[in-house]
Amino acid sequence: MKSKRHNKIIEIITRYDIDTQDELIAKLRESGFDVTQATVSRDIRDLKLVKISTEDHRYKYALSPHDDIHISVKYRNIMRETIIHVDYANNFVVLRTYSGMAQAAAAAVDGMGWNEIVGTIAGDDTIFVLMRDNAAAIEFSERLKLIGRGQDK
Repeated sequence: MKSKRHNKIIEIITRYDIDTQDELIAKLRESGFDVTQATVSRDIRDLKLVKISTEDHRYKYALSPHDDIHISVKYRNIMRETIIHVDYANNFVVLRTYSGMAQAAAAAVDGMGWNEIVGTIAGDDTIFVLMRDNAAAIEFSERLKLIGRGQDK
């Protein structure tokens, strides 16, 4: 349950400008998670969330840009737990996720910083990933399949 909650938190802070723990708690509860302030506080610490400035001079929660190795492991875990099917056609990779998890998985894919990825578009349970070329799409698909099996380190 903790892992699902962490994935949902990442999805929420990626999709919305969440400024307070109360806002995060409300969004989690809307998503079916019965959480307390203490639980969310621990989750924020575990995920190493930071507050960053927005364009309108407010603050919002975000993943820390500094703990690269830790974040890389978290992104792999998110991809492993949310992506259920990988396919490609030419230089497009299509990822199927559990319902409602595409945003979190796309944020993880984007956050990995793979140079061969041009960009991602996520819906509810599908992600389109534009790759630089066909070979990159094949390689990326294979890497994601390894991650799904827990074999990519």
